[in-house]
Amino acid sequence: MGDNQRTITEAQWLRTKLIWDYHLMGHELRPVDVAIGLGSHDLGVAATAADLYHRGLFPTLVFTGGNSPTTRERFPRGEAVHFREHALELAVPDSAILVEPNAANTGQNILLTRELLARAGIEPATVLLVCKPYMERRSFATARKLWPDVDVVCASEPLELDDYLKSIGDEKLVVDMLVGDLQRVIEYPKQGFAVEQDVPEDVRAAYESLIRDGFTSRLIS
Repeated sequence: MGDNQRTITEAQWLRTKLIWDYHLMGHELRPVDVAIGLGSHDLGVAATAADLYHRGLFPTLVFTGGNSPTTRERFPRGEAVHFREHALELAVPDSAILVEPNAANTGQNILLTRELLARAGIEPATVLLVCKPYMERRSFATARKLWPDVDVVCASEPLELDDYLKSIGDEKLVVDMLVGDLQRVIEYPKQGFAVEQDVPEDVRAAYESLIRDGFTSRLIS
C-alpha cells in the first residue's frame, strides 16, 4: 500500500507495524489434538482453520462465539455458526466440527470450549488457537491462564499488515483494534483474565503514541 493510499501517517503506520508484529506469537505449527477457531468479525479465521485441518494438523475443530455488537449484523446466527458453515463450504467434514455458540468474550471462548470438549469425552493435551492475526498474543495469554494444563499453539491467517488494512478497508479501525488488544494484553493479567506478557519498551512507546493520536475507540475504560 503506497503512502498516497494511506489515511494514517507513515509514523503511525510504523508504530502500528511494531504492535502488529508484537501481537503475532510466531509459533511453529505442529499437529495438535484439537483446534479452536475463535469467533470474531473475521471469516478468515474459519478459512485458516479449514486450511490447517486439510493439512492434517488436527482431527477435531471447535468454533466458538455467539455475538457481539460488532458481529451481530454480519453473523446474525452467531459467529461460531457462520464459521462452521464457511468451513463446511471449504470441505471440512461436519463430523470433525463442534460448535460452542454462547461465548461473548475470549475467556468464555476458552472455558466454554473446554466444557464442550469434556462433554464430548475429549481431553486434549495440545490445542491450536486460530484467531485474527492481532489477537494471537491475547488469546495465548488467556488460554495459559484459564487452561494451564494444555500446551497452546497460536495460528492466524498469514497476512502482512498492509494486506490486513486493505481487507478491512478502514485503517483507523484496524489501528484502534490493535491498540485495544494491546491494552487488554497489558491490563487483563491484573484482573485475573490472562497471564503476564512482556511488552518491549518500543512497543509500549508506540502504543502510548497512538493513544495520544486518538486511536482509542476500542479501549476499555
